[in-house]
Amino acid sequence: MTTSPNPKDPAPRAGNDPLSPAVLGPLTLRNRIIKCATFEAMTPDALVTDELIEFHREVAAGGAAMSTVAYCAIAPEGRTDRHQIWMRPEAVPGLQRLTSAIHAEGALAAAQLGHAGPVANAVSNRLPALGPGRIPAPMGMSLTAKVARDDIPGLVRKFATAARLAVDSGFDGLEIHCGHNYLLSAFMSPLLNHRRDEYGGSAVNRARFAREVLEAVRNEVGDEAAVWAKLNMFDGLGKPARGRGGRPWSCTNLDDAIKYAELFESDGFIDAIEPTAGSSLLNPMYLFHGEPPLESFAEAMAGPVKTGMKLGGRLFLKHYPYTDTYLLPLARELRRAVSLPLILLGGVTDHASMRTAMDEGFDFVAMGRALLREPDLPHLIEADPSTRSKCVHCNLCMPTIYSHTRCPIRTGEVPDPLTAAG
Repeated sequence: MTTSPNPKDPAPRAGNDPLSPAVLGPLTLRNRIIKCATFEAMTPDALVTDELIEFHREVAAGGAAMSTVAYCAIAPEGRTDRHQIWMRPEAVPGLQRLTSAIHAEGALAAAQLGHAGPVANAVSNRLPALGPGRIPAPMGMSLTAKVARDDIPGLVRKFATAARLAVDSGFDGLEIHCGHNYLLSAFMSPLLNHRRDEYGGSAVNRARFAREVLEAVRNEVGDEAAVWAKLNMFDGLGKPARGRGGRPWSCTNLDDAIKYAELFESDGFIDAIEPTAGSSLLNPMYLFHGEPPLESFAEAMAGPVKTGMKLGGRLFLKHYPYTDTYLLPLARELRRAVSLPLILLGGVTDHASMRTAMDEGFDFVAMGRALLREPDLPHLIEADPSTRSKCVHCNLCMPTIYSHTRCPIRTGEVPDPLTAAG
C-alpha cells in the first residue's frame, strides 16, 4: 500500500545510504533518487494527456522519490516546439491530475520551468525565438529576437507566475532551467551573450537575469515548494578544465559555473543545484555520452534540418564514450566550491554509482535513460543492490523526444543487445 508524501514525515536516517530519506528544502524525499527532466512528447495540444500521467505514474510506482515533468515553459514562445506545455490556467486541471497520480504512488512531483530562448523552434511556435542578442536559432532556421532591457522584468514575472501555477497544480519541487543554452543559460554564456548593459560582460552581469528569476520564484512560492537550479558547468566547446584565463567570448566553463553557483548560494533563494553540461545549440552529446544515433536523429527531422543532419550530423553529434558517473569530474569542482545540496546527473544507473555520489558529498542523484529502460529500477536496486541497469547507453531514446519519448529496446522496436549477447 502506498501513501501520499508528507514533508513532515520522518526525519532522514543518518549515513550515505542512497535509499534512505533525505531533506530537500521544505520536503522530505523517500530516497535520494530523482527522475530527471526529459521532454516526454506526450502533449500534442500543449496540455496534459492520460499518456503523460501514466508515464510519470509508472516512474513513481517504480520507486523514484520524485519525478520531474518536462518541459513546462513559462511562455508560448519559450517552447522548443508548440506541442510542449506552457504554463497558463488552462493547463492547471491536467497538471493537478498528473501530480495526484504521482502522489498516489508515494512520490513527489517536480516541474521543470524554463524558457527555451535560442533553442525554441520559431516556425513551430509561430513566434520569434528570444536570445541575449541576435544569435542563431537553428531549430527554426532563423535568428533570435534580442531581449530588450525593458523586456526582462516581464520575463521574470512570467517565471514567478509559472511557479505559482505549478504549486497550485500540486507540484512539490520546481527546477529552474539554467542549462543547455536555453534562455537563462544563453545569457550566462560569454559565447552567446555580447550585451553591453548590466546583463552582459562580467560573470556577475551575465548571471543577473537568472538570479532575478530565482529571487522572484522564491518570493512567489516561499516554502511551499523546493526550488533548485539546473546549472550548466560546460557548454561543450573547447576544454571544460578550470584556469582558462578568462578569454572573452568562450563558452561557459567551470570557472563561470563555480562563480554562478557561489552567487546562487550567497543569494539564498534556492535549495539545491543540479549540475549539467552540454548545449542543445552547440554540443548536445556532451550531456548524454554514449553512441550518437545519427541515422535515427536524421529520420526524426524534417526539411532542411533533416538534410543538414544527414550531411553534418557527425560534426554536431559528437561521440563521448560512456562511463558511470561521467559528469562527476566536473560536478566535483562545484561540490568543493559550495555547500548547497547538489544533485548528481549523468551515468547514475546502479547502487554503486549512487554510493559514489553520496560518498563524494552529493545529496541526490538524477536518473533519465535508465528509468526509460526500467521505470522500476529503484525498486529492483532496493531488493538487490547488485542489480545492474539494462540501459546500454545506445541513445536511441534521444530522437524519440520528437514523437513519443521511450526506450526502443523496451518497446521491442530494436533488438536487445543484452539478450542477443546471450
